[in-house]
Amino acid sequence: MSTTTEPDRHTGPTAPVTTATAPASGYHAARTLPLRVELARQLKRRRTLVMGAVLAALPFVLAVAFAIGGEPGGGEGGDRINLMDTATASGANFAAVNLFVSAGFLLVIPVALFCGDTVASEAGWSSLRYLLAAPVPRARLLWSKLVVGLGLSLAAMVLLPLVALAVGTAAYGWGPLAIPTGGALDAGTAAQRLVVIVGYVFVSQLVTAGLAFWLSTRTDAPLGAVGGAVGLTIVGNVLDAVTALGDWRDFLPAHWQFAWADAIQPTPEYAGMIQGTVVSVTYALVLFALAFRGFARKDIVS
Repeated sequence: MSTTTEPDRHTGPTAPVTTATAPASGYHAARTLPLRVELARQLKRRRTLVMGAVLAALPFVLAVAFAIGGEPGGGEGGDRINLMDTATASGANFAAVNLFVSAGFLLVIPVALFCGDTVASEAGWSSLRYLLAAPVPRARLLWSKLVVGLGLSLAAMVLLPLVALAVGTAAYGWGPLAIPTGGALDAGTAAQRLVVIVGYVFVSQLVTAGLAFWLSTRTDAPLGAVGGAVGLTIVGNVLDAVTALGDWRDFLPAHWQFAWADAIQPTPEYAGMIQGTVVSVTYALVLFALAFRGFARKDIVS
């Protein structure tokens, strides 16, 4: 509050005039669009609840399939040893199998959805320009949405093995993780390896997250951002299957998506996971940088 004097034509030369001054600490860019507010908004959305229900239902579907179809690995190709053959050996094996069957495609969907339906959905609702007029700085808006999107993606990847571990333990018992090639890991070691596997699966999906987030800043159609990220991820998987590319496949994130299988060994091998992490993080950082740079210069009309 400050007081100044101005001439008054009725009462004399001067009269006190009181003016209000906004406190200097009234606005802080870092306080706009708090993470808890954005997280609460995203958790209440129907697509978040539906995706959580789908991931939680997958272990039950697989358990029912094994109950109806019998022991895995008993059909055609039974002489081939793979992780699926040990699915019913213990709860830990069942959790690992759930990650194995979902890492290639199913877990791509929540990552693309949570990271691609962020900025584009605000533009589609015509609320993006009002957020920026609040005023929420553009970098702050993107940062809040990216952190929440990645957090929900990680939660989806944690939810699946947790539910699978609970379902598998109830159906097949708690015990060591049987290694397809022979031997077993005790329950404590198996739990640690599963944590490593989930972490690596999340890192390997950062490329999809980067694609979805970048596309989300370029379009007003959430479906275009999500579908584009999923489509490009599938293209990467197809290219990795082209053996004629030779060593060029080492630069494809899809080439390393199952490198976590090396952790399910008596002596784990991390070389492939390290290479996959470097490739995935490099692509993701470039895509995130492009998203921030492009959005900072974008003319917002939605």
